[in-house]
Amino acid sequence: MKIAVFGIGNILLSDDGVGVHTVNKLINEYQFPGNVELIDGGTKGLDLLPLFENRDRVLIIDAANFKKEPGTIDMVAGDRIPSFLSSKLSVHQIGLPDMLFAAKLMDIMPSEICLIGIQPLSMETSADMSNLISGKMGALISRVLEKLTEWGVEAVPVKSSIP
Repeated sequence: MKIAVFGIGNILLSDDGVGVHTVNKLINEYQFPGNVELIDGGTKGLDLLPLFENRDRVLIIDAANFKKEPGTIDMVAGDRIPSFLSSKLSVHQIGLPDMLFAAKLMDIMPSEICLIGIQPLSMETSADMSNLISGKMGALISRVLEKLTEWGVEAVPVKSSIP
């Protein structure tokens, strides 16, 4: 079972970068089996298409508009995903919904796809996430690890050399 975990978002737009920050934290703090690839998807849009090919399952982590209180963590799957992803900044930016549509057209969609997102507080220009979203990182990571456990993936915490 080949699994990809994508962290999506723009790290220069405050909370929009939460997916990238989360996947990088997972890379640094956990070891995953060889069938699991963690990917900083950033704002690559259609450039991520080749990384969808030959995957059985894909988990996406992103800021998502659930129309709920900022900091709310939620999960959606399958065809419901595009309607919850963050809005484009301009008509020139190709987002993940466009990429998912292209993957369907090319018949390379994984059999199972899931989005775990968090309702952002700020999308202002800043390399720092809001305190609210930064404070929810532990809960977001726990939710991601729970989903991976459902998929049969065991993540092993990396022991820190710092006392």
